Amino acid sequence: MIPYGRQDITQADIDAVIDVLGSDFLTQGPKVPAFEASLAEKVGVHHAVAVNSATSALHIACLALGLGPGDHLWTSPVTFVASANCGLYCGASVDFVDIDPVTYNLCPKALEIKLIDAEREGCLPKVIVAVHLSGQPCDMAAIQELAQRFGIKIIEDASHAIGGRYRGDYIGKCQYSDITVFSFHPVKIITTAEGGVAVTNDDHLAQRMNLFRSHGVTRDPALMTHESDGPWYYQQVELGFNYRMTELQAALGLSQLERLDSYVARRHSLARRYDQLLADLPLTCPWQHPDSYSGLHLYIVRLHLAEISRSHREVFEALREAGIGVNLHYIPVHTQPYYAAMGFESDDFPNAMAYYREAISLPMFQTMTEQQQDEVVEVLKRVLTA
Repeated sequence: MIPYGRQDITQADIDAVIDVLGSDFLTQGPKVPAFEASLAEKVGVHHAVAVNSATSALHIACLALGLGPGDHLWTSPVTFVASANCGLYCGASVDFVDIDPVTYNLCPKALEIKLIDAEREGCLPKVIVAVHLSGQPCDMAAIQELAQRFGIKIIEDASHAIGGRYRGDYIGKCQYSDITVFSFHPVKIITTAEGGVAVTNDDHLAQRMNLFRSHGVTRDPALMTHESDGPWYYQQVELGFNYRMTELQAALGLSQLERLDSYVARRHSLARRYDQLLADLPLTCPWQHPDSYSGLHLYIVRLHLAEISRSHREVFEALREAGIGVNLHYIPVHTQPYYAAMGFESDDFPNAMAYYREAISLPMFQTMTEQQQDEVVEVLKRVLTA
């Protein structure tokens, strides 16, 4: 089976983890701050807060922005459920904004219309989570303009997008957002096995996220309510969580980060080759916005079902049966039973549903060979023309 994604673990990665296993620290040692500093320098941001998953990063980002009961969070329906669940964790309500039919990201035009209606009804969102699906950044300039106009905070869910760029700068620089979140799950562009990072240029937000990731506990005298009792002393000043990243994960991340640019470049090479090889098939290849350099975590095609004798499901199953590990990113969140129980209907976001009925993620990972890619294309041709 050729998987849709696969991590690349080198001897340098293994050696970095083994070094930590022989050290004095397996957690809360020097590797996590070193990883944070290296990542912050790479993307050009002031602060990076490493945690045990991107889901945790989204949660502490929402908490740091003050999201809570009575507030609203909006995001794209075409994303993993964590992009929406982070609002529910804080006691806020969640809603969605339909996608752009070309980029598959949150649509700024649909956002503006929805914001105007929400302002009139007195229920503007406090936070928008802009998801960079596949690694292609949203139209962040347009989203930021709307956020400033309506007084809204922005989180960039860049779980797919590390190493990508928007208007020449690395995604994560936070020129257009308050906080950006990255994922390092094994199928992502670089991995820490599990893990995530929230980055920001705001000192106060960074301080709050640092507290929330570690039980709300501090040893910083400046954050305490009274003078320390002694060198052993700490205080819990917030209700936090155990979301810390381990030294093992950080060591792996430091090693992987050195290859980030080459990984993304390889993905672009594979994507260009897919574009050429698939040009005559009844499908739409991913469109790349001229303002962006995608992280290309995924290569998503949309089937022209009117020109194919098989259904979407039949194509998907035929590819799987032939050893091509395709996937579908994602089932629109508002159709999940948990969200449907809140009152969402499938046809609330028609562009998202049209996408879902046609989308398939083809295998693409940095160690993929041209022979593997040729096999994917050959099987896809056979399935679509049968």
